[in-house]
Amino acid sequence: MERPPGAAEPKVELRNVGLRYFGREGETEALRDISLAIAPGEFVAIIGQSGCGKSTLLSLISGILGPTSGDVLIDGTPVAGPSRKVGYMLQQDYLFEWRTILENAVLGAEIQGADMTRARERATQLLTRYGLGQFLGHRPRQLSGGMRQRVALARTLVTGPDIVLLDEPFSALDSQTRLALSDEIAEILRREAKTAILVTHDIGEAIGMAERVVVLSRRPGQIKSDRPIRFATPDGRRPAPFAARNAPEFNGYFNTLWQELEVHVEG
Repeated sequence: MERPPGAAEPKVELRNVGLRYFGREGETEALRDISLAIAPGEFVAIIGQSGCGKSTLLSLISGILGPTSGDVLIDGTPVAGPSRKVGYMLQQDYLFEWRTILENAVLGAEIQGADMTRARERATQLLTRYGLGQFLGHRPRQLSGGMRQRVALARTLVTGPDIVLLDEPFSALDSQTRLALSDEIAEILRREAKTAILVTHDIGEAIGMAERVVVLSRRPGQIKSDRPIRFATPDGRRPAPFAARNAPEFNGYFNTLWQELEVHVEG
């Protein structure tokens, strides 16, 4: 993938990436010839049918998996394994019930062998900023689903990653909480200037949160389209995800992406 002269180095780049794996039924081609460049601070969403390789892409970027072919790079350097530059927020919050909220939030830093005094200070700041300051000594079972996901986000950010991977982080929440939390998390990630990659089945969520939406085909996953998402606003600022759903451009983006997904299902 060639970049225009003077273009900034991508934060994340995949060059002709393919992935095959072996199971009881033989070889399966999960991804084929994926090329994608994501700029520093950019928010990108990836959508597609179940089994098309969306979460697998995140595993490749995080270094949990290695590609069968092609290259995955962060800051121009090939990914050789898990990196402190990458934080991963999963579908479930995976909070430990025997640990307090603060203890859960510093778990990643603890595993990495970081300075725990600084980690606890950072976690306390983040949790307080997210409206959880009075719950630092509580157990996860005492929190609502949305509050637990805020703790999971704080845990992801405490270690100071440049890149945040979000694998359907709202799927276990009710629709009202999901909408409210998507607003909060999008604002947090932009304020923190993180490069974010969201995997979701929700087209509206992708349009509302991301600056680009990438559509993957069915397995083997290939990039079917890569669409910038732009909204015309009086102040030039991107609307919050919930407000974006009421923007004039929203339905056009939604219908286009829906058709791209549907065409592939029918084909």
